[in-house]
Amino acid sequence: MSTAVPLKGRVLLLNGSNWEPLAVITVPRAINLVLAGKAVVIEQSGHFLQTIRDKFPVPSVIALRTYINVPRRQAHWSRKGVLVRDNYTCIYCGVQPGALVKGKVLSKNDFTVDHVFPKSRGGKDQWTNTACACYTCNHRKGDKLPNELGMKLKWEPKTPRTSYLVIAIGTGPDAWKRYVEIHHD
Repeated sequence: MSTAVPLKGRVLLLNGSNWEPLAVITVPRAINLVLAGKAVVIEQSGHFLQTIRDKFPVPSVIALRTYINVPRRQAHWSRKGVLVRDNYTCIYCGVQPGALVKGKVLSKNDFTVDHVFPKSRGGKDQWTNTACACYTCNHRKGDKLPNELGMKLKWEPKTPRTSYLVIAIGTGPDAWKRYVEIHHD
């Protein structure tokens, strides 16, 4: 494989001992941390970096050998973050991309962000007030509260612990998702 593709890749960096996601870093930085003995490879990417003398497997996920104390970062709300946090699953009916609804196969574009407590009633753009909804459920709910229509939430929307990584994780390899709590409990 050429070195150009892996060098432009990204690697998920986990904290030592608890494996909490810390950052998404470059491949060269990840390889340097591993070679310096500061991190261990948890998941391989399947790519290799070829030098004149050696061939290095390019990691997808690495973990620091020791735990570092990192202050909690402020969770920045975003529409994309809500959709990724909820794994493009409707909070009301549970439908996901790929499902057949009214003769149409749903794609990620068919999902919207719903305000559980509607904006028209003072609801805010917050992690705990927004959730992924399919167009049908969002349209049905409109500016009402779910209980006014007999609609039930399948989970409680929560602020992701690692919201600063939600977008990166959502666009990263599937292997990353098992290390990040972005889905509902």
